Amino acid sequence: MSEKKHYHRGRRRSSGPAGSRGSSRDSSRERAARQVEKRPEEDWENDWIDLEEDEDLRTPDQVKAKGKRRAGSGGKAAAGKKKGKTPGKSEKKSGGKGRIVSNIILVLAVLVFCVSAFQFFRILSGYHEGRKEYDEVKALAVTEEGEGDGEKARFSVDFDTLKGINPDTVGWIRFDPEPAQISYPLVQTTDNSTYLNKTFSASENTVGAIFVNTYNNPDFNDRNTIIYGHRMNDNSMFHDLAKYEERSFWESNPYFYIYTPDGREITYHIYAAGQVTETSDTYLTEFADDAAYQAFLDYTKQASAYDTGVEVTMADTVVTLSTCTKASDEHRMVVVGVKEKEEK
Repeated sequence: MSEKKHYHRGRRRSSGPAGSRGSSRDSSRERAARQVEKRPEEDWENDWIDLEEDEDLRTPDQVKAKGKRRAGSGGKAAAGKKKGKTPGKSEKKSGGKGRIVSNIILVLAVLVFCVSAFQFFRILSGYHEGRKEYDEVKALAVTEEGEGDGEKARFSVDFDTLKGINPDTVGWIRFDPEPAQISYPLVQTTDNSTYLNKTFSASENTVGAIFVNTYNNPDFNDRNTIIYGHRMNDNSMFHDLAKYEERSFWESNPYFYIYTPDGREITYHIYAAGQVTETSDTYLTEFADDAAYQAFLDYTKQASAYDTGVEVTMADTVVTLSTCTKASDEHRMVVVGVKEKEEK
């Protein structure tokens, strides 16, 4: 017994080598305690946790507790990994939706392109068909004779042929020398909408026809006869009336001519040209008296883009040529000519 007690007593008081197990435990505890005492209180908790993590210092209960903590942290980590997969799926779904939207936009763009291309082709086709038709009409009904050696060609129209194609024929209009492409048959019917999209040969086409206002007499003897025509983008119909906004163009081309079925050739001297609104007094066709007609003549001169100096009296009759403009849907380009002479 005494020997056993001596053994335990000697072991507790042993000053043996530093590598012994008992000495190592005591030294570790003392060093840790000294370090904790030297540090601020807020760091103590971490230091004691560090001590617990030392394999030599942990109790069996602490080992079990740590195992539970590791299991718990493992579960959280697994949960974190599982949660981490959810955004990935969401990104895939978002990417899929993005591709679907992109494909829809692409399909719509292709459809818009196809529709636009079809409309463009349709417009060009309409221009082509319109020019072709009017060239054929001109070839059938118009002759120019006597041109050469400084002699002006005599322009004549076969109205029997024209009336055979379209009974609404009331005349032919042309410019000489320019704008030479304005050379078309004139028609008139019971309304001002029929020939907006109907050609001289009764074909459905946006180029329409050059037509006389339905409220005018077809003999061009009214004080103001109005003639309408489209301003086509291929420079056909009344497109080049816009050139008369420039005084220099008027100076070179101050006349236009109308031919009638009864054999008359009427020369009109342009005295006014410019833009007006569709509701302006330029479109008056009836006048209560001479004073009202004089007011109309004064208005057309004032609305002109420039002063031509051409005289017009109450005894004269005029023809107003009208077409649309690029300015707006409410604006019109008008060229107004006074009858200067009439020949058979």
